[in-house]
Amino acid sequence: MIKIAPSILSADYAALGSAVEMLDEWNADYVHLDVMDGAFVPNITFGAPMCKALRKHSNLIFDAHMMVENPAQWAAAFKDAGADIMTIHIEADRHAHRTLNYIRSLGMKAGIALNPATSPSAVEYLLDSCDMVLVMTVNPGFGGQKFIAEAADKVRKIRQMLDARGLYDVDIEVDGGVNIETAKVCRDNGANILVAGNAVFSSDDPKRTIELLRG
Repeated sequence: MIKIAPSILSADYAALGSAVEMLDEWNADYVHLDVMDGAFVPNITFGAPMCKALRKHSNLIFDAHMMVENPAQWAAAFKDAGADIMTIHIEADRHAHRTLNYIRSLGMKAGIALNPATSPSAVEYLLDSCDMVLVMTVNPGFGGQKFIAEAADKVRKIRQMLDARGLYDVDIEVDGGVNIETAKVCRDNGANILVAGNAVFSSDDPKRTIELLRG
């Protein structure tokens, strides 16, 4: 089953509560929260207090994508703020195995993310410790970028790695440049969670767009 996780990075920052409420009406599955610290990526967005403030506006799954250095230090705060999934970057954590297990111990699902230049082999020995692998299909830091076509092969290889280990319940999420056309490429290569920002929030009919992204 394909799930859609609209990124509020592309929503109106002056009305994020209303934007999150609309995702329920549009039949989205997740609320994707792009957390950036200005160190791991060249941008700053928001932290746990914003997650907590938005939590009361929706019962959807809150998917916190931590584009930050030393993500373990923020895990407890995001758990308390209502996050359901916390995804860390392999490039940002020297002790990713420990952090993934710590996130799980708090009662959240744990995800591991890879930048476009990072090989799938970098997460091979973490697959048993995570609930989701997030493949970045743009270089992280800003919304509205063009989908990097080569990343589709990475999705396929990670799906093969998961299947070889019998890890059929581990999700593959893609994030970056996802629209109706690139969503099909992602689905065909084994992704089952699609993050879409501009494609949803700039659409004249977001509910229909989400249906089309789902395929």
